[in-house]
Amino acid sequence: MRDSFLPTRRMGLRHGGLVALATVLTLGGLAAPADGDRTYYVPVTKTWTVNGRGYGHGHGMSQYGALGAALRGLPYNEIVKFYYPGTRWGEVRGHVRVLISSDWTSDLVVHSTRGLTVRDLRDGTRWRLPRRPGLNRWRLTPADDGSTAVQFHNARGWHRWRIPDGRGTFKSDGAFAARGPLTLMVPSGGGLAPRRYRGVLRLARPFAGAASRDTVNVVRMDQYVQGVVPYEMPASWHPQALRTQAVAARTYAAWQRAQNPDRYYQICDTVACQVYGGMAAETASTNNAVRASATRIVTYLDRPAFTQFSASSGGWTSDGGQPYLTAHRDPYDRFEANSVHDWAKKVSVSWLERAYPELGRLIALRVTRREGRGAWGGRVEQAVLDGTAGDVSLTGDDVRWLLDLRSEWFSVAATPIIERWRSLGGRKSAIGLPVSGEFAVSKGSQQRFERGHIYWSSATGARHLRGAILARYHKWGGADSRLGFPVKGMMQALNGGHKAAFQGGYIFSARRTGAHVLYGRILQRWTAAGTVGSWLGYPTTNVFNIKGGVRAKFQGGVISWDRSTSRFHIRRYQFRH
Repeated sequence: MRDSFLPTRRMGLRHGGLVALATVLTLGGLAAPADGDRTYYVPVTKTWTVNGRGYGHGHGMSQYGALGAALRGLPYNEIVKFYYPGTRWGEVRGHVRVLISSDWTSDLVVHSTRGLTVRDLRDGTRWRLPRRPGLNRWRLTPADDGSTAVQFHNARGWHRWRIPDGRGTFKSDGAFAARGPLTLMVPSGGGLAPRRYRGVLRLARPFAGAASRDTVNVVRMDQYVQGVVPYEMPASWHPQALRTQAVAARTYAAWQRAQNPDRYYQICDTVACQVYGGMAAETASTNNAVRASATRIVTYLDRPAFTQFSASSGGWTSDGGQPYLTAHRDPYDRFEANSVHDWAKKVSVSWLERAYPELGRLIALRVTRREGRGAWGGRVEQAVLDGTAGDVSLTGDDVRWLLDLRSEWFSVAATPIIERWRSLGGRKSAIGLPVSGEFAVSKGSQQRFERGHIYWSSATGARHLRGAILARYHKWGGADSRLGFPVKGMMQALNGGHKAAFQGGYIFSARRTGAHVLYGRILQRWTAAGTVGSWLGYPTTNVFNIKGGVRAKFQGGVISWDRSTSRFHIRRYQFRH
């Protein structure tokens, strides 16, 4: 299977844990160990910044890597062998049957052209169709009795063609052929659009007795590849890269043909197989690449190899489950023109909550297994969505498609709270491991840890609190109080104490005095006196209201402020206590 997204001149190509806690967490669905490097918490904005590598599954050839190798001077045969190691060269000829998905009707309509013939596939009888003035189209269409009728079109509409031997209709399927390409009419908008194809066009039943019909193009292998390469790789790319793509596409088609020798079609024309546009897709440069590599494929154990490819490996190919689809470093994928070697995308996690209502509120994405190669540990293989109501297990590929990512090789940028936690030492920090997800408080957010909290707002950034200062902050009213959010977090103070600065004041803490809140005029006067290094020492009370003003007590005295006179009164204790 191919998995790519390369820009072409006609269309875009599509396709392509946590370490254990000492105790089990009990917040909603977060009943698992927590490690910030593998657990991606949901911020209050519900938006993740996802950073990734590569485009597609990474099996086999990187298309951008093939270009990078060609630009370094490697010929296509060396590029092919780099991406499919252990294979041998072989050749393939003959025809391949391609399902034309754009013709979704049950009839097959072609332009009248020189040398046009029709054949009854039941016995192989063929007739040359007449060319007359005004006769512009022919079609094969199901008849009421289940057989296949041959009709022609002129200014008066469609008419049944009288088959010369009198058989009336074809009891089986039919096919058109001509000396040159056929022009197939396919549904487009409210009408029909012409598309040119080499080879034969069949109207075929998907199975015996089927009322519907499908259009199948029976075409020589290299003619088929001519219609594939320009849709799988930009025609302007280096000739050696185009030849590499031709070999990969030809080999993939040969593998598909070998898997489906008897099915009415052997390969489709969509991203589920390889994109195929018929003769209309062809360009001079890509046709040259097909001719330069004519009939060449790679084989394994004398059979066509399963030559998967994707747009970009991101620097490492991935294990495709075959001896020649091995995971290995790809030095050719990274170069200036490769815009998908690494990438970033903003994604809303609300979609995950809508897709899995059993989660409740999504707390985090927890990656439980990666393949182990490259940045972040490589591609995600297994993950868990942790929610307040339950968990959902997913594969990395599931996450890729749910979030519309370019590959399953990704990491989610840490929230500001987790970044702060990591800067403190992560799970070895004084506040320990996370024990909750991020949740909204006031005009910011908060996350709980084993021995502390981290608060965040856009104005203050992420700051941590713990111990007596955190307890006092909570008792005072937290972020909704006049203190607001912390602006500097925990800091050392004199004589073994601690302090934390807030938008609206400070909390100072010492073992003998406890933790207390200072703000406003009292804080200003105490600061002017020299704070804890002065004779006043640490506060022993919070700032509190008195008649006509405010007051706070300290180890060495009292500071009072009179609101009516805007004057301070400072009283020193006779004995320090």
